[in-house]
Amino acid sequence: MKLRSDSFDNGGRIPPEFAMGAVDGFGGNRNPHLAWDEVPPGARSFALLCIDGDAPTDPSLVGKEGVEIPADHPRGEFVHWAMADIPADVREIAAGSCSDGVTKQGKRSPQGPAGSRQGLNDYTGWFTGDAELGGDYFGYDGPYPPPNDLRTHRYVFRLFALGADKLELPAKFTAADVRKAAEGQVLAEAAVTGNYSLNPKVLAG
Repeated sequence: MKLRSDSFDNGGRIPPEFAMGAVDGFGGNRNPHLAWDEVPPGARSFALLCIDGDAPTDPSLVGKEGVEIPADHPRGEFVHWAMADIPADVREIAAGSCSDGVTKQGKRSPQGPAGSRQGLNDYTGWFTGDAELGGDYFGYDGPYPPPNDLRTHRYVFRLFALGADKLELPAKFTAADVRKAAEGQVLAEAAVTGNYSLNPKVLAG
């Protein structure tokens, strides 16, 4: 199975149009275009995850004045998108069809392929306690890496072809729930990666 995007080159920079954060404030926060082919026989649905594996593990450093987060600082995952039950006949997600602009406190019922379900991304936890932004962030919300981070963040879009029509998931499911529910059902996997940074030093390099 192969996955591609017309919104960015594999291994290339994601345009601010598809990011939540931009150098001058919010980005366009549109979901990027994705398309796939060479689907294995027997695929009955797809699941999609977008994960930044370069998130700093010490949140107190994020945006801290006078501090730069070293490139070798310990890293963890930050989930930007979790979608399940994408019908077996779907081969493409159009740019901006699931997210177009920043929705403060999160999208309640994000659009997506008919029959699909979208779970919570990690902005839900990040904005907890914020009176303006706090809420349940369903669907896609794009990159917003710390502007004081010296590491370029890599955003991996992973598509799974599954042997099940639907996954057993709670109403407010997460990427971890998708991974667990998909165990033993994955027929094939494909990925495409985009890079993003808001650090002037990284951008200049």
